[in-house]
Amino acid sequence: MFPPRANLGGRLQDGPRRAQRCLPRSDYSATLGVMPDIVLATLNAKYIHSSFGLRYLLANLGSLRERACIAEFQINQAPLEIVEAVLALEPRIVGFGVYIWNVVETTEVLGMLRRLRPEIRIVLGGPEVSYEWDGQPIVALADHVITCEADLKFAEVCGVLLGEDAAAQAALPKVMPAGLPTLEKVVMPYDLYTESDLAHRILYVEASRGCPFTCEFCLSSLDVPVRAFAIDAFLQAMQGLLDRGALTFKFVDRTFNLHLPTSMAILRFFLDRWRDGMFLHFEMVPDRLPEQLRDIIREFPAGAVQFEVGIQTFDEATSKNISRRQNLTRLEDNLRFLREQTGIHVHADLIVGLPGEDVASFGRGFDRLVKMGPQEIQVGILKRLRGTPIVRHDAEFQMKYSPVPPYEMLENRDIPFVEMQRMRRFARYWDLVANSGNFTAVLALLWEGKSPFAAFMTFAESLYAKLRRTHQIALPVLAQALFDHLTQECGVPLDIAAATMMQDWNRVPGRESLRLSGTKAAESEAPKRSTAGSRQARHVVAG
Repeated sequence: MFPPRANLGGRLQDGPRRAQRCLPRSDYSATLGVMPDIVLATLNAKYIHSSFGLRYLLANLGSLRERACIAEFQINQAPLEIVEAVLALEPRIVGFGVYIWNVVETTEVLGMLRRLRPEIRIVLGGPEVSYEWDGQPIVALADHVITCEADLKFAEVCGVLLGEDAAAQAALPKVMPAGLPTLEKVVMPYDLYTESDLAHRILYVEASRGCPFTCEFCLSSLDVPVRAFAIDAFLQAMQGLLDRGALTFKFVDRTFNLHLPTSMAILRFFLDRWRDGMFLHFEMVPDRLPEQLRDIIREFPAGAVQFEVGIQTFDEATSKNISRRQNLTRLEDNLRFLREQTGIHVHADLIVGLPGEDVASFGRGFDRLVKMGPQEIQVGILKRLRGTPIVRHDAEFQMKYSPVPPYEMLENRDIPFVEMQRMRRFARYWDLVANSGNFTAVLALLWEGKSPFAAFMTFAESLYAKLRRTHQIALPVLAQALFDHLTQECGVPLDIAAATMMQDWNRVPGRESLRLSGTKAAESEAPKRSTAGSRQARHVVAG
């Protein structure tokens, strides 16, 4: 039902720039005088996420827009509470956005809705039900499923369901492919962001859809060709958000730097209007960074722009297996430029479990990436997303995935289950220790003169042996474990390890004192303001 990168949640539209939550029956009736015929709903992973896809659906409902609202929930809410809230609105149609992160919880909600109010028409959409829908329990509970980008198709279906033509309603198939809408006909949804969203949530925006690459693990490989919104209209919409006080913009374009004139226009637009506290996020093709783009990137404040760089693997045979094309020489040059000559926060991705790559090969690629100095390295376990052609390798490489979302790799021919579990713990602890920006100086001690991958794996094994868990680890506990490992396993002198740990600890203002053997408690500092997000700001201070 959504564009490929659509996210979570939403609001009720009550006119331009005047949106509010879907309300219980009495409050809703008092506000608008009528009950909504259409409720668009989804279950958010977190409160800070804002619905992009549902907003597109609401914005493109045409004459039905006034008869619809958006209801957002979170996956940690009790399903009965969600059912109660939806039924209180007495809708005739409920459209649910289904994703890999909410399909289990949404299935439970739909099961109760179907039993309590079988007359309500349930329409599903989203990546999780756009491919391989046969046999899915959630699809069995639905009246209709709209696959792929339903910006315009959903309005068409609702028009039939709310009409008087019984024959037309009966003729609607259960599964309906939406096709790719012409973006000139798609109404952009940015006026549906509320004042509360602007103040407290991530704002998702997109200048284009699609991806020119064919990486077999990614749903975007099915979304060809790349299509762009008219740049003048898009920038006008961005100006509207800026005028309302928006500061954080997360671009969901898969290849932001694919078309140089567009990316230049967008960067110049924001740079010319820059204000303290702004933060921009882009996904970029890592081996495409021409000099014109470099010049403008240099001008942004440190930590205020994040580039997500999908590297995934440095092994050429593995890249060939997954139909991934990238120039590693140019990639390395671009990453070094970003770290040495700009204040861009680089978030680089690597994937464990790709067909043909074992742990040793992954480790070599990891060490290679560490030397390039990105502030964050996201280590992900391969997922078998529905519809992706990665399945063609299942037999040859003995790919075995979990049968439940998020369908992560359990083991394959080159990485047995026990090793895959070690890599999961590595990824989790790396995020806590390195990506967090909390222990930058300590990490340099940890792998001084060694392979970063091997050194951190040794620490990860030690930490797990001590704690037997990967979550709910307090920061002081993590600091003490690192300190103990440095002094007891790595042979770092006590005074050097303590001084380095306190250097990291004191970089972040406002922290409580940390007590370690051989050092005094850290002095508290007054908070300092940064234009970067809190995570990015720690890396800025470290740099």
